[in-house]
Amino acid sequence: MILVIDIGNTNTVLGGMEGEQLQFTLRIQSDRLKTADEYLLTIKGLLELQGVTPAQIEGGIISSVVPELKNVMGRAMKKLTGRQFLVVGSGVETGLRIKTDDPSKLGSDLVVDAVAALAKYQPPLVFFDMGTATTLSVIDGQGNYLGGMIIPGLRLSVDSLSARAAQLPYINLDEPEQLIGTNTISCMQAGAIYSNAAMIDGLLERVEAELGGPVAAIATGGLIAKVLPYCRRQVHYDENLMLEGLQILYRRNSGNQTPRKEDAPC
Repeated sequence: MILVIDIGNTNTVLGGMEGEQLQFTLRIQSDRLKTADEYLLTIKGLLELQGVTPAQIEGGIISSVVPELKNVMGRAMKKLTGRQFLVVGSGVETGLRIKTDDPSKLGSDLVVDAVAALAKYQPPLVFFDMGTATTLSVIDGQGNYLGGMIIPGLRLSVDSLSARAAQLPYINLDEPEQLIGTNTISCMQAGAIYSNAAMIDGLLERVEAELGGPVAAIATGGLIAKVLPYCRRQVHYDENLMLEGLQILYRRNSGNQTPRKEDAPC
C-alpha cells in the first residue's frame, strides 16, 4: 500500500492506494502549528481505525500548497513508516508540458490535478478545483497546460461577506430552495450557489470561444458537489482526481524511493 497525501489550506486528505484502487480516505485539519510528532500520532491512530499498520505502507507521496507543512508532514511520515516520501516539486517527473510564464511556479495541486486529468480524459479539457480558492486550469488539444484562473473560493467569499457586512450572518452552504431568496439567509445561499454555478457555465463558454471548440469539463474539490447540480453545462465530478494524480506520480517516480533500513541490501 502507498499513502498519498494532499495538504490543502484548510484540510489535508490522505488516501490509501493498493495498485490503482483507492481503499480509503482520511481527512484532517491542516494545522500550521502542529508538530511532526502530533501529525504522526493523529495519522497513526486514523490508520489503525482502518486496520492499517505502518509496516504495510511501502511508500508515499505528498503534495502541499502550505509550504511550512510540507517538511513537517515528510518528517512525520518518515518516523511513522521508515520511508522517505516523495514530495511534488521540481525534482519529480510529471510528464507535463507546461506553457505558463514560469512553469516552476505552478502550484503542486494544479500539477497533480493536470496529471490525473490527462490520464483519464481526452483533451482539450478544463478542470475546476473548488477548495479554499477555486482554480480553473486549461489543457489544449495537444495536451499542453496553458494556464488558468485563481478565484476566491465559495466558502471564503461567503465568510468574507459575513465578516464585512454588519447585518449579514454567517451561514451554512445548504442547497437553496429556489433561485430568488425570500429572506436574508436564503438570499445569501442562493447567491453563493447560483453565482458559482453561473460562473462555471460562463467560463466554460468563454474558454471554448478562445480555444475555438468544445472542451471536456471536469470538477473536483471539497465544495464543488454543492454547486454542480445547479450548472447548466455538463461537468464531470471526479471526487478523487487529486489522489489518483498523486498515485500516478508516485509510480512514475518510485525508483527515487529510499528503502527502510531492514530492506537495504547488505
